[in-house]
Amino acid sequence: MQFESYRRRFLALASSAVAGATFFDVAPIFAAPKNDPYGGWPVGVQSYSLRNFNTLEVIRHIHGMDLHFVEFYSGHLSLGANDDQINETKALLAKADISLNAHGVNSFTNDHTANKRIFEFARRAGIRNITANPNPDSFDSLDHLVDEYGIRICIHNHGPGDRYDRIDDVAQAVKGRHRLIGACVDTGHFIRSREDPVQAVRDLGPRVFAIHIKDQAERKKNTHNVVIGSGHLDVVELFKAIRAVDFPADGSISLEYEANPDNPIDDIKQCLVVAREAIARAAT
Repeated sequence: MQFESYRRRFLALASSAVAGATFFDVAPIFAAPKNDPYGGWPVGVQSYSLRNFNTLEVIRHIHGMDLHFVEFYSGHLSLGANDDQINETKALLAKADISLNAHGVNSFTNDHTANKRIFEFARRAGIRNITANPNPDSFDSLDHLVDEYGIRICIHNHGPGDRYDRIDDVAQAVKGRHRLIGACVDTGHFIRSREDPVQAVRDLGPRVFAIHIKDQAERKKNTHNVVIGSGHLDVVELFKAIRAVDFPADGSISLEYEANPDNPIDDIKQCLVVAREAIARAAT
């Protein structure tokens, strides 16, 4: 995460914030927008979209987009982060009025002790949703851990050849499991697998706790991201499905744009325009 390299910068910023400086010039922490253009949905960014930026820069960019949610991947907040690092990151997010509502994608095995460490990390960071790629032999462990911690596991489909390639793969994995074991529907990867991501949300229903919103140029394994709505994703129908399944208010809806990693900001902003328009249309 290159945390130590900018630790001093963070502490200086945090100190000036306490003294009344306006590093982000934001409203009071977590104040609800009067006219939320995202209809109350927890729409944010998966920080892998900004993987070529450090954590401070990521927070600045997300704040500049007027978003209030983020899903970090380990490059921006490591599973091995100590308490000081976690607390410093949380403080900076709070100053920017951003909620860390998910983390991933993380792997799980039948090693209960190792699995528990990830849940401990999530508890310390205040994360409710862990997007995950769990081994089939991990679910007995995960049943116990989600019950103990009250933290969700959101199974992430990862495209052709992955163990959760199809909608039914995820449905079978969660069948009979604890109610906090569900899905992170990655719309782009389902498109790559020639599955309908909107149908995935509808079929998995109350088990959908997280969504990675992205679109693809083609419905095949080797393709690339495009601005949502310009490829094969029906964004309006996606948000209609999200509404229909009573998506949880403390879930995670993350725009993930993997193309153009050196300069993705303009493309991400275009995606957000499409998302806002789709949310408004889906509500009528």
